Amino acid sequence: MSDDSAIRCEGVSKKFVEGALNVTVLSDVSFTVKVGERLAIVGSSGAGKSTLLHVMGGLDKPSAGEVFVMGNNILELSEIERCRLRNRKLGFVYQFHHLLPEFTALENVGMPLLIGGMAPKEVKEQAAMMLTKVGLEKRLRHKPSELSGGERQRAAIARALVTTPVCLLADEPTGNLDSRTAGGIYDLMLSLNQDFQTALVVVTHDMKLAAKMDRRLTLVDGRVANSNID
Repeated sequence: MSDDSAIRCEGVSKKFVEGALNVTVLSDVSFTVKVGERLAIVGSSGAGKSTLLHVMGGLDKPSAGEVFVMGNNILELSEIERCRLRNRKLGFVYQFHHLLPEFTALENVGMPLLIGGMAPKEVKEQAAMMLTKVGLEKRLRHKPSELSGGERQRAAIARALVTTPVCLLADEPTGNLDSRTAGGIYDLMLSLNQDFQTALVVVTHDMKLAAKMDRRLTLVDGRVANSNID
């Protein structure tokens, strides 16, 4: 199926079952993220926001429904094919940077390209270019412990975008940063969204950030309560 969607969810539900415990986290969630679109996923704690993001990114399988990335039904792919698709088509940013402490910023950012099979010389060039894009051209050889919180998150964003994915999935990307640094990270993500036309999906409690997006999808008890274009 050919369309202009980066990610499409159709009737996605997710239950966690363990012994007598049976919890429905997502229930019949359907929506589309278009190429280049900016979408905020909002809702109270426990509404299912992070679970939805994991399902969208192929990190978790839904109990029912389908997820398409660039028209590919990721549930029909083998595990190897799913990993390859995540590596090439999706980028992930979390509240904590998850940079590998023993590697430099350049090496951390280049990791997805190495995994994808790119030649080491090209990896360095591409990683350095992306770090320059996020304002870390003077921090290429620094390890995470030598970077500030904001710099570490910028490096994490560079790593997520270095493969020029079709969609960046971010889960509370500024949750552990002060408001001023968070504002800079917001502006950076929005700028890179425009530069690369990478769709941006952000799970956030910050309504200031949500207001800057093209659309807000509100989850209440695992269901889509509202999906507004602002």
